[in-house]
Amino acid sequence: MTAEIISVGTELLLGNILNTNAQYLSRELAALGITVQRESTIGDNHGRLAEFVNEAKARCDLLVFTGGLGPTADDLTKETVAACFGDTLELDEAEWAGIQEYFARSGRETTPNNRKQAMVPVHGKKIVNHHGTAPGAWFEQDGRCAVLMPGVPSEMKAMWTESIRPMLLERQNCTLHSITLRVLGGESNLEYKVRDLLENANPTAAIYCKTGECEIRITARAATDEDGEKMCRAYAKKFYDLLGDAVYDEDVAGLEETLVRTLKEKGLTIATAESCTGGLIAERITSVSGSSEVFGYGFVTYWEQAKAKLVGVEPEVIARYNVVSAPVAAQMALGAAEAAGADIAVSVTGLAGPTGGDELRPVGTVYVGAARGGTAYVKKLFVSRPDRAWVRGRAAQTALELALRLAQGKLPDGTKPLAAARQHDAAALDALDKAFLNK
Repeated sequence: MTAEIISVGTELLLGNILNTNAQYLSRELAALGITVQRESTIGDNHGRLAEFVNEAKARCDLLVFTGGLGPTADDLTKETVAACFGDTLELDEAEWAGIQEYFARSGRETTPNNRKQAMVPVHGKKIVNHHGTAPGAWFEQDGRCAVLMPGVPSEMKAMWTESIRPMLLERQNCTLHSITLRVLGGESNLEYKVRDLLENANPTAAIYCKTGECEIRITARAATDEDGEKMCRAYAKKFYDLLGDAVYDEDVAGLEETLVRTLKEKGLTIATAESCTGGLIAERITSVSGSSEVFGYGFVTYWEQAKAKLVGVEPEVIARYNVVSAPVAAQMALGAAEAAGADIAVSVTGLAGPTGGDELRPVGTVYVGAARGGTAYVKKLFVSRPDRAWVRGRAAQTALELALRLAQGKLPDGTKPLAAARQHDAAALDALDKAFLNK
């Protein structure tokens, strides 16, 4: 089955709203084995929308619409698509009563234009909206289908999960099972390693790029869920064999979820000391339910004085090596662990930009530290894109990765260890600084 995603709304064309619906639906349709041929955005104009629907209807099997189901005069999706599919609309009295009750519960008055939302297909199907006032619709003609959903992301996702996805699965007469592998590393390098595995018809595998990592989503189409799970598991093993420890978990929201679970399993605690990330690492850790069992302290040490006062970085170390340096990152991590009484600590100091930096330390230079058992490990990161949010995101991701590896008892890749940094061992600090300075 082939599909097109059509987002309706002039506000989308003006850039006033970020279109997250198209991204969500692309992934969901791909997971169902449905090929998305195009994604389009159309303004609230009856003539242009009708022309587009007729063109799209001629070239694919399924049209997936979001938006344009509201009560205002410019909400034209339902009427326009109905006409293109040879259908008409009629008032659904039960739906109209439900809309009036919905407004009454919220203490608002139902206006006459809300009746528009209670108009449903005569020949097609109404799709109940359990989370808003705009019901969806399903139209079908000559083997071509159109499904209409609200533009509000929360309503659209709920309608997709509760109604549309099951309807499409039923039409395909199969079940789908998926596994999502979380993999550390960049997309281009990863794609090169696993490119042969991406060509398989069933199960299928697709890569999605994230900040500092990727997802590999494996989906099997089978007669039963049990068969699908076995197919996915067998195919996932091929990725594990190729990628090894780079695959850090399955079906998790992110690296922070794996880290918190691992710390709990090992009986370990963690602390953070952040400069350029400004608390982003701590925010990611504490976004995980139950993180209070392993995380008690997070230090945001933006000023040099804060680094000295809160986590004990020696001022002479900053003066000698620069605040953005491997020795400072090491002392920040060791100091945070000591101040918090934590088993593991991570630290970040860097230049997030877009201003600042010099020839030796350009914008995007970041030192990430981690400490455990009196030894610090430092990794240098250079983010070539001069984007503040991107630099901070990469730095936080790297810090979480270092913390996970230390929790697992593994030496983090690309790091240099430094023991007893807080004793101001000049020779050791010099060696650490030189190890990274010209890289």
